[in-house]
Amino acid sequence: MMNIKIICLGKLKESYLREMCAEYVKRLGSMCNISVVELPVQRLSENPSEAEISAALEKEGEQILSKINRGEKVVALCVEGKMLSSEELSAKLDGFALSGVSAVDFIIGSSFGLSPEIKAKADLRLSMSPMTFPHQLARAMLLEQIYRAFSISAGAKYHK
Repeated sequence: MMNIKIICLGKLKESYLREMCAEYVKRLGSMCNISVVELPVQRLSENPSEAEISAALEKEGEQILSKINRGEKVVALCVEGKMLSSEELSAKLDGFALSGVSAVDFIIGSSFGLSPEIKAKADLRLSMSPMTFPHQLARAMLLEQIYRAFSISAGAKYHK
């Protein structure tokens, strides 16, 4: 069974998003070993300078790197990433499994994104859409798409 880890910056504030994410984690429990790792967001001033943002992204990147184990595939969610259909994401996860990969880490950065080091480490840069979404909503959307990907692989009726 594949191990899926979602490493994200920040906690879910809204109860409805926590409930939605918990539901998809529960559903995924029979399809993979799923875990969500929440890391603290670096505090920034009201109008941060580019240097302040870069320093915060670097610190967040160090935190993220400490949670990635050797041999795990890394999927970084970022605006410049590749957009995949649900079927393509399913095929990508199947391809990882067929090549002997047993663990995939999905990374969701803070509101300023991800450090260049994390993007460079990524085996896949993934974009959910050209639109901008709140990071908290992105986690729920990602969990749903991972659930959909595993459902597609299993031939389940969830995906239409």
